Amino acid sequence: MSAQMHSLPQPSAQPQPSPMLFFETINGYQRSAAVKTAIELELFTAIGEGATIPEAIAFRCQASVRGTRVLADYLAVLGFITKHDGHYALTPDSAVFLDRRSPTYVGDAIGFLTDERLKGKFDDLTACVRLGRTVAGDDGTMSVQNPIWLEFARSMGKLQSGPAEQVAQLLHVESSPRLKVLDIASGHGMYGIAVARHNPHADVVAVDWPGVLLVARENAGAAGIVDSWRPLPGSVFEIDLGTGYDLALVTGFLHHFDPPTNAALLHKIKNSLAPHGRAAIVEFVPDDGRLTPPPAALFPLTMLVSTRSGDAYTFAEYRQMIADAGFTSCELHDIPNNFQRLIVATV
Repeated sequence: MSAQMHSLPQPSAQPQPSPMLFFETINGYQRSAAVKTAIELELFTAIGEGATIPEAIAFRCQASVRGTRVLADYLAVLGFITKHDGHYALTPDSAVFLDRRSPTYVGDAIGFLTDERLKGKFDDLTACVRLGRTVAGDDGTMSVQNPIWLEFARSMGKLQSGPAEQVAQLLHVESSPRLKVLDIASGHGMYGIAVARHNPHADVVAVDWPGVLLVARENAGAAGIVDSWRPLPGSVFEIDLGTGYDLALVTGFLHHFDPPTNAALLHKIKNSLAPHGRAAIVEFVPDDGRLTPPPAALFPLTMLVSTRSGDAYTFAEYRQMIADAGFTSCELHDIPNNFQRLIVATV
């Protein structure tokens, strides 16, 4: 009797449906909680100092060994640290940005990024999608002198100091013998500070709410440029900005408003500039398909829950706003290793 040969079924070349994306995404809150806790305990700093096993890290962080081991393993799975033979180590990114001893430490940004006044708005996301804007009874985060911007100024300076430095370089501000700078919605003030550090002739006028400007002034003092810096408190939409500016910095502000509002504001800024003056706009700028790069493409959801009409606009949309404002030209620049882009508009 001859044996019959039966071939085993071959695996399909097509990927099989999987619930993993759903599972990982719905548990995303655990990731932010783990990183926030690690920053608060200074776990990254402890590892950077040489504590590499759970017992040593726990002692440095004043935490339990079990809790430290569970948290460290979780962070290793995410890719924030590595683990080999029971010893943990920082990745290059974590060493640069999450070790408190690093001059480029950005951990303080958790104060703003996890602020319940912003994070809590996502609890109303279903209602926001139905309504098409924030469900807050006012202008959301853009209400007059909203205290969240004080937290922004206090928390986000270090995170933005790197991009501010790169923008100053891209603008070649060091070559100007005279530089009168208007810093719109200055916040922490890092962009104006970076320009002043690159050009000793710079005179920076910073616009924001009075309390926020106190933080920016502290940062200007720490940077040694306070003599070149002065505040102009109030709403940029209402106050007299003055004239004769060579450069206007408009950083992380236009995404809060609709295109007509932005065009009107840019027109006001254009009128404050000297002939051949420039406006430097730093923003989340998605590509035309609005799916890349991911940070810019994902950002409109934040604007949906926190503003009446904010968005992340494509370069084509910014180009139209800039033209409507009366500028003669504009160009787009990538900011290296950053999720924002620079648009330079010229009078």
